[in-house]
Amino acid sequence: MATSPLSMFDLSGRVAVVTGASSGLGDGFARALAAAGATVVAAARRVERLEALAADVPGLVPVACDVTDAGDRERLVATAASINGGIDVLVNNAGMPGPPDALTETPEELDAILALNLTAGIRLAVETVRALPEDRGASIINISSVVGLVSTAPIGGAGYAASKAAVIGVTRELAGQWGRRGVRVNALVPGWFDTEMTDGLFTNEKSAGWVRRNTMLGRGGRTGEVDGALLFLASDAASYVTGHVLAVDGGWTAR
Repeated sequence: MATSPLSMFDLSGRVAVVTGASSGLGDGFARALAAAGATVVAAARRVERLEALAADVPGLVPVACDVTDAGDRERLVATAASINGGIDVLVNNAGMPGPPDALTETPEELDAILALNLTAGIRLAVETVRALPEDRGASIINISSVVGLVSTAPIGGAGYAASKAAVIGVTRELAGQWGRRGVRVNALVPGWFDTEMTDGLFTNEKSAGWVRRNTMLGRGGRTGEVDGALLFLASDAASYVTGHVLAVDGGWTAR
C-alpha cells in the first residue's frame, strides 16, 4: 500500500530539539514541529520566554540552556534523550549577529560569534549522535543564512558571514561522516525575515527598499514561510536528502 504523501510529514512520536527557541524563527520552528506531532524540547537562555512558549504549546518541554556551555549541552541532550530513547530531530538555530563593519569588529566579538553560531552547534550535533542508539537515525538541521552564501554588504558582517558559511561546510562534512548510520544533516538558509536579529531592517524604508529591490519576489519573508522547509527536512518526506543546502530566500541568492 502506497504511503500517503501527507503522512510523510507526520512527526508523531518523534523528539525534536530546537535551540534559540525563545524568539524569531526558533519560536516558529518549535511551534511547527509540535503541530506536526513531535515532542519539542525548546532550549534558550531566556527562561521567561520559554515558559510563555510552553504555556502556548501543549507538550513542549522548556530547557534553560546556554549552548556555548558544555554542561548545559550535556543536560539538554540528556533531557531530550530521556523522553523517548533518543533525539530524532535537532535544529541548531541559536545564533547572534555581529558588527557589519570588519574594521570595527573586535577579536572578542568575532570569538563570541563563532562560539555561538558555529562551534556550539557542532558540539551539540556530536553529543546528539553519540547519545543515539546504533539502530536509530536522526535529522540534524543547521540554520545558516544568505549571508553565508553571498555578500550582503553593507548588512551582514565578516564574523557573521564566516560563521554562517562555515555552518554550510560542516553540514556537508557531517552528512558524509554520518550518512551510513542513518543520520541526515542538512542546512536551511533563510533570507530576510523580520525578527529580533534583523531589528530595524524592515522599519527603515531605505533598508526595506533594499530588500525588496534585491529579492525576486519583491518582499521580505513572512511569518511561517520557513516552517514548511523545516518540516520537510525534519520528516520522512526528506528521507533521501542529506548534505543539502535549502535556501528559503525569495530568490535572493539566485540573482
